[in-house]
Amino acid sequence: MPGLPTAEEWRQALIARHGEARQQRLAAATVAVCGLGGLGSNIALALARAGVGRLLLLDYDRVELSNLHRQQYKAAQIGCYKTEALRQNLLEIAPYLQVVTHTVRLGPENLPELLAEAQVVCEALDQAEAKAMLCDVVLSQLPDKYLVAASGMAGWGSANAIRTRRITEHFYICGDGCSDVAAGSLNAARVMVCAAHQAQAVLQILTGQPV
Repeated sequence: MPGLPTAEEWRQALIARHGEARQQRLAAATVAVCGLGGLGSNIALALARAGVGRLLLLDYDRVELSNLHRQQYKAAQIGCYKTEALRQNLLEIAPYLQVVTHTVRLGPENLPELLAEAQVVCEALDQAEAKAMLCDVVLSQLPDKYLVAASGMAGWGSANAIRTRRITEHFYICGDGCSDVAAGSLNAARVMVCAAHQAQAVLQILTGQPV
């Protein structure tokens, strides 16, 4: 079985796809993913594959059987902390990625310190109250950070309803803006579309492209 590519081979492969200047910006970036469920695990996977240099993974939950139909975990990881399970999975895909994990419950008292090193913060939490809390903390206390949040990816409606909206210069929301898990189940394809919107917004921000 062939061995891993070297770090330089990995870098050159990304440069061949993205261009050197763009890849340098991605490799130098730090992105925080807050919540590692259907949105967060897929966001992290896309960013790792794109060559983002450093990811901060924040969640306090463990992998459950009910997670596996839409989240980037394996059956053998049931019971593991999502932070550690996702770190393992990401490093299998992108072995030179820097991953920092914080297995903690997020709140106003710890978010400013936990997010201090990130240029972009991805909100990928489940509960409306937690989403609102994180957005409030970032927008009020960390105004220099870019914030990419999500609202509405449940149900079986058209994926074309999911879009990215610019709210302010540093704040973007992805989703259909209306669907709620209480009104319809979550399925992998639609959740992944929303996660892809968030990841793409992050990549555009990091490379200086309009979102």
